[in-house]
Amino acid sequence: MAASLKKLDVIDQASVPLFIITMVAEAAVLRRRRKRGQPVRVLGDLAGADLQTLSGTELPPDPLVPLGYERKDTTASLTMLVGSVAATFATAALLEKLDSAMFKRRISNIGSRKHSLLGAMVLWDLLYYWNHRWMHEVRVLWANHVSHHSSERYNLSTALRQPWSGLTMAWVYAPMPLLGFPAKVTMRAGQLNLLYQYWIHTEAIDRLPKPIELVFNTPSHHRAHHGANQQYLDKNYGGILIVWDRLFGTFEPEVRRLKYGLTKNISTYNPLRIAYHEYVAIARDVKSARGLRHKLGHVFGKPGWTPAKPAVGSFRTSAEISPA
Repeated sequence: MAASLKKLDVIDQASVPLFIITMVAEAAVLRRRRKRGQPVRVLGDLAGADLQTLSGTELPPDPLVPLGYERKDTTASLTMLVGSVAATFATAALLEKLDSAMFKRRISNIGSRKHSLLGAMVLWDLLYYWNHRWMHEVRVLWANHVSHHSSERYNLSTALRQPWSGLTMAWVYAPMPLLGFPAKVTMRAGQLNLLYQYWIHTEAIDRLPKPIELVFNTPSHHRAHHGANQQYLDKNYGGILIVWDRLFGTFEPEVRRLKYGLTKNISTYNPLRIAYHEYVAIARDVKSARGLRHKLGHVFGKPGWTPAKPAVGSFRTSAEISPA
């Protein structure tokens, strides 16, 4: 562990006490609040036009869902973080070689200009939007991301429930070195992007002033992204900026209390199952499928795809895809 900590830069090292302090403070705030009330309560002062963006006209009530922290759930999230950090260290050398090879073959030097970090952060955020969206739209990519959505709680520890197979998505960021962004600048942009997303995983902060909500990803927007309610599936993919969702048609405002997790939850705190259960389910479905087309559909189709007809929404688990 000591050797690993030496590899963390000053921002990473400072984030550890920051995580601890903010999670303790959030837990204290949420402990004083009651369970999320039902029936449905429309949030904020949204106009009727905003309600029309919902996929359905009826908003059926959900079961009461508790706020705050639960020991086993939080432990699972923190264990996922440790595994994710370990996987990142294990693959760092390979990614550095790939980045260096692409940088040598760059097609532009735009990344070497003044204030390149700001440009890198905007480009990374755009690429993150597509990275995030593709993980929700392609099952084999969803298998990497599903672990982050597996908690039925929503708090700052949920932000730390990170996948262990992030290497599978590294290709999305190839434009960074190809456009001439040095590895250090690219890594810093990715680091700051991920760190920004930590604070939006909370129910302790309500809606922010409208100018902020229009441009930036906020707790309100990201709560909607984590919602397992039908109208929120596959929405609000942005990292720092929500403008990408508004531009590409995937924005959905938070207008109701949410239930979190998957449409069918995996009901486990086992980190290995959280990290890899969907890969196991894919392998099982491919093995049982008839014909190459169906086998490929179980890998590259939308999460929830079946030979009979595509399933709507991406919050699917092995139980839905391959009923017992």
